[in-house]
Amino acid sequence: MKMILIALFQFVLITSLFAQIKYDNDKIKTAAERISYYLPKLQGKRVAIVANQTTILGKSHLVDSLQKRGVNIVKVFGPEHGFRGDASNGTTVNDEMDVQTGLKIVSLYGSKKKPSEEDLKDVDLVMFDIQDVGCRFYTIMNTMRDVMEACAENGKPVMILDRPNPNGYFIDGPILDMKHKSGIGQFPIPVVHGLTLGEFALMVNGEGWMANKIKCDLEVVKMEGYKHNMLYKLPVNPSPNLNSAQSILLYPSTCLFEGVALNHGRGTDYPFTIIGGPMLKGKYSFSFTPISKPGMAEDPVFQDKVCYGLDLRNYDLEKLVKSKKLNLSWIIELYKNHPNKDKFFDRSISRQVGNIDYLIGDGEFKKQIESGWSEEKIRETWKLGVNRYKKMRERYLLYP
Repeated sequence: MKMILIALFQFVLITSLFAQIKYDNDKIKTAAERISYYLPKLQGKRVAIVANQTTILGKSHLVDSLQKRGVNIVKVFGPEHGFRGDASNGTTVNDEMDVQTGLKIVSLYGSKKKPSEEDLKDVDLVMFDIQDVGCRFYTIMNTMRDVMEACAENGKPVMILDRPNPNGYFIDGPILDMKHKSGIGQFPIPVVHGLTLGEFALMVNGEGWMANKIKCDLEVVKMEGYKHNMLYKLPVNPSPNLNSAQSILLYPSTCLFEGVALNHGRGTDYPFTIIGGPMLKGKYSFSFTPISKPGMAEDPVFQDKVCYGLDLRNYDLEKLVKSKKLNLSWIIELYKNHPNKDKFFDRSISRQVGNIDYLIGDGEFKKQIESGWSEEKIRETWKLGVNRYKKMRERYLLYP
């Protein structure tokens, strides 16, 4: 009996150490699912919709569902990765006709970033329904602001169908120094902002973050049952390289490696969950070899070279969620183990290596890493700005 109890105790201990996080999908009704609420508002209107592969209602694409219900959808606007979500990160997306629906797809990630006056001439209402992942450097929020701005300039109302933020349970990172404004950071908010897109749209309107502080005629269709501390497992991958629940929760921390001369899983089946480079041979036993992957990474860093480094595919997500912080220990560790530290932030190694100042939004971060600062010391420099942001954020919250 004693042996059984010991074995049971060991089993409970082991399973608790590797406990799986619990998702709250069954408690949440997305705005798209509240079709009886918003469908009457679409009747008799010429509707344009900003959508991609995450724009779903049950197991169907929302565009298909609305067309079957008689909604007059006249065109679709497509963001980064395209309407069907099959374009690589940062790749120009062209206008096209959608084979499945016959609708014209106007790209907002090509020669133009927002709808033109001509694009909106035959439109009465613009809907926006895309899954976000809760980070400043994920470009969907830029697209939404641009759409709102175009609609405000042309007198067209916007309806946003809200969806959960999978990283909405915490707020962290420095407030963007607008000296480092770029395509991957356009708003004075932290790296992880703790808002749904609907809430962020209210913030854009309220804080005057559109041209000439113009305001949009905006309606946010709320979710039911959602709270910010809930965890939501995305039913559809939001982009080609965010292809697992692990990658989505690690993304706020591991996307920082886009500003480092290492491979962070692009060119493998595990982007944002493995990190390394050839120069770390002998420092780490784990290895992987990036290859060209059309639609994900055509020209990855260190293509066809064996890379050594961190394997985070089985990192304890419960530990990550409980911390409510960006994990800076990985970038600090890899910097310490890099044999050529002056090359760690070297952008010349590949067109896919970005500028760490733009990603983190702060010109001091690079210097702090190079000076050997601890996580705690680095984060302390963010505290004042984050606290101010949290107070401002309260004005726009739709959910507890």
